[in-house]
Amino acid sequence: MDLEGFTRRRIIKGIPEKDIITELSASIKEFKNWDRGKREEFAKAVLDEVSKTLDVHDPFLKTLIQYRKANISMGEFGVGSRGEGDFFVHREIAKIIGKTGAVIDPGEQDDAGVVKTGDSTGYITVAIDGMHSRLSDFPFLAGFHATRAAIRDVYVMGSKPIALISDLHLADDGDISKLFDFTAGVSAVSRLTNAPVIAGSTLRIGGDMVFGDRLVSAVAAVGTSSQKPKARKNAKKGDIILMTEGCGGGTITTIALYSGHHSVVKETLNIDFMSACETLVKKDLLKDIHAMTDITNGGIRGDAAEISHTSGKKLVFNQEMLEKTINKNVLEMLQELDIDPFGISTDSLMLILPETRAKKVKKSLKKVTKIYEVGHVETGNGAWLGDRDFSPLFRESPYTRIKKVIGEKTPGNINEIKEDIIRSRINAQNKRNNIINYIKRRTGNGRRTHARKRD
Repeated sequence: MDLEGFTRRRIIKGIPEKDIITELSASIKEFKNWDRGKREEFAKAVLDEVSKTLDVHDPFLKTLIQYRKANISMGEFGVGSRGEGDFFVHREIAKIIGKTGAVIDPGEQDDAGVVKTGDSTGYITVAIDGMHSRLSDFPFLAGFHATRAAIRDVYVMGSKPIALISDLHLADDGDISKLFDFTAGVSAVSRLTNAPVIAGSTLRIGGDMVFGDRLVSAVAAVGTSSQKPKARKNAKKGDIILMTEGCGGGTITTIALYSGHHSVVKETLNIDFMSACETLVKKDLLKDIHAMTDITNGGIRGDAAEISHTSGKKLVFNQEMLEKTINKNVLEMLQELDIDPFGISTDSLMLILPETRAKKVKKSLKKVTKIYEVGHVETGNGAWLGDRDFSPLFRESPYTRIKKVIGEKTPGNINEIKEDIIRSRINAQNKRNNIINYIKRRTGNGRRTHARKRD
């Protein structure tokens, strides 16, 4: 429970302080075995601290700590749900970052970012993936799949993963064993792929202000390469699209756990994707490939749309062959639950390459995984399943009972919402620029000045 947000909302609504304290004290009782006196004392402290943040009068500080609301929530707009709403917000985030001079930066909406090494003879790839939000109570699986996801994103840039970083945030009432179990999941993938965990951070979510045992975490991976990255923008007309069999990761695990198809979880416990990428490296086949990706962002629908957007090409797929790329047990589960298998993360490896190179690559990969030719690249725009539009929906396929209740329909006033989001993004950019100028003025155009010490 977010006590700070709970309190702030009530202060803004004008609810009397004594009523806020009573509500807070009752909520605290749910989580803490404290006597009434301590609960009320804590509630008063929360109210006092939050009130002070709402009583700022300095115009500069008010601008600094406030933000222009977009008037739409994360859930309403499907952020994190890997559909058109999510893609739109990520493109707006990339606009705040702007052009960076990197080889691959957020503006390209790719799997990872890439910069040149100091001597410009090689490339460094960096990727980060958060754990699946519904795996908070299954920390080993959360760590295992977040690590696989980060490593996959490095591999598909044509880089060799060389290091991992883990970031853990556990709420105040979370048992410390969750930290250990998550780290064990990270470490399992680390040892299986020979990418060492070299750093990390561990904090409480919201410090003293968030009760509960929710776990939120992410794993980052770093890789190196001597070749140019296999970015999505490199797809060319006439290329063939190959895909390996995918057994799923965090999303498929979540579906299996919460729908009662528990045996399917076992299908996800593998490093087949990494083995396929290692084969490409060892056989010196990366040079034959134009673009690579893992099927995660809203399934093949989402990834195909993003590849088309960045490459300016049309992708055409064969439905029968696409279905073959999904592990048999996973596909049966999705079909039984009436979940669109093309709108969900299956973790297949997709390769886009010249037709003349496809046979050699398929022959090598068949030794470590199943691989299929699923489509081709043409002149044009968009993604197509035969002659049918294959565009992503507003959200990825609703894959839990809860998500089906929420639905996947696009909000009716979508254009107005987008305009509000854009205005909010522009406000954040302007604030950034103003703060940069403020700091430069204070420090002598970027050089920090120091006042003389008093005697």
